[in-house]
Amino acid sequence: MVPLPARRALVAAALGAAGRRRFPCHAGNGRLPPSASLPLPAAARPSSGAGGEAGAEGPDRGSAMLRHLLLKLRATGPVTVAEYMREALTNPGQGYYTRRGGIGDSGDFVTSPEISQAFGELIGIWCVSEWIAAGKPKAFQLVELGPGRGTLADDMLRVFNQLASLLSKCDVSIHLVEVSPKLSEIQALMLTGGKAQSNPEDKSAYMKGVSKTGIPIFWYRDIQDVPSGYSFYLAHEFFDALPIHKFQRTEKGWREVLVDVDPEVPDQLRFVLSPSSTPATENFIQPEETRDHVEVCPEAGVIIQRLACRIEKDGGAALIADYGHDGTKTDTFRGFRNHKLHDVLKAPGTADLTADVDFSYLRKMTQGRTATLGPIKQREFLKNMGIDLRFQVLLQNSRDTATHEQLLHSYDMLMNPKKMGDCFNFFALLPHHRLAQPDMKNKPDSKSPLPPVAGFDELLLK
Repeated sequence: MVPLPARRALVAAALGAAGRRRFPCHAGNGRLPPSASLPLPAAARPSSGAGGEAGAEGPDRGSAMLRHLLLKLRATGPVTVAEYMREALTNPGQGYYTRRGGIGDSGDFVTSPEISQAFGELIGIWCVSEWIAAGKPKAFQLVELGPGRGTLADDMLRVFNQLASLLSKCDVSIHLVEVSPKLSEIQALMLTGGKAQSNPEDKSAYMKGVSKTGIPIFWYRDIQDVPSGYSFYLAHEFFDALPIHKFQRTEKGWREVLVDVDPEVPDQLRFVLSPSSTPATENFIQPEETRDHVEVCPEAGVIIQRLACRIEKDGGAALIADYGHDGTKTDTFRGFRNHKLHDVLKAPGTADLTADVDFSYLRKMTQGRTATLGPIKQREFLKNMGIDLRFQVLLQNSRDTATHEQLLHSYDMLMNPKKMGDCFNFFALLPHHRLAQPDMKNKPDSKSPLPPVAGFDELLLK
């Protein structure tokens, strides 16, 4: 980790005396329902739904997507949970993410960047710290997967602006991977003041703009469209929404969980088991698996492979923050709407569908191309990054009791083990040489050992 005095200096330079304040919404607190005070069980993690039960477009959209799925199932038979998630979330006509953004008090979830500006500021400092550790390359790309409303990127841009003198000889650019037209418009408004425009001459980036501080920003629909180069890849609550396959161990062997029409209630859906093994069963279940129920996200594996290849070739790092586990949990598939748990098979297209990230699977899918760190709890990562110092400054500069109390509430939401502190995990991919220790015996003139990566107390290199 960056030595404490140096880290404090970096934090102070990046954040200034007070910065801009942002406080939590009253109805949501980082995908935990307002009443939650204890860790949620595996099958009860709030995520992003779409509008209330009686929202203006909820019932109609749910009916339209349900009709579409019922027709499909009657014509082709049961589909995998992955195919069901893909339709419900990203169907071009009625998908949850393509038609509606669910972030905020009026939506269905509130994420850590929305709770406090300090979260994004510290992620910005993490990137700058790693850029310094890499020898200050002449350019770096900040690539965010699923950037929500653009809040995280906005806070990071403010840090980059505060450190303009340090970054003056570095060509910084922002690259956002976003499939939702609505969310991309919201991001453009926040980050550019609405001065983004479609980019027809570039077949990869569908939109481009310039931040309020003069940094170029580009929008893409796929990570493969992002140009190669030294990059920091961020994925905050991104992998948990990717489609999963679900498998159940039976007396006859592994069977895949599928979605089908309920014959007793023809306008409803139900889960069924495949009558025999499926291609996914053959390919995704590991021989050494000991659990009776397993969730696998092949799309996450593909993305991790691409990130690992890019980092191995071009340098940089990837930082992933999400709900998850290290290969221990079983049934975590769930839905959320209006800040509450929602039946995953009810009114598809109107609720977020999500499953915990299996970090052991992500580690395996790097195929050794990069080193990995974590997962560690959010409260540990943020404390190592200096969140206590940041909140001390914000509290000292708060001018009224309400602001003071809101700041304390924000800190509690981010750090309390019974709230977001232990629910979220941080996981990183870095080049192997970033963590390699010099051979002091054979190379006495070698530089001093590299400091641990900021944010991670203990190097969990596997």
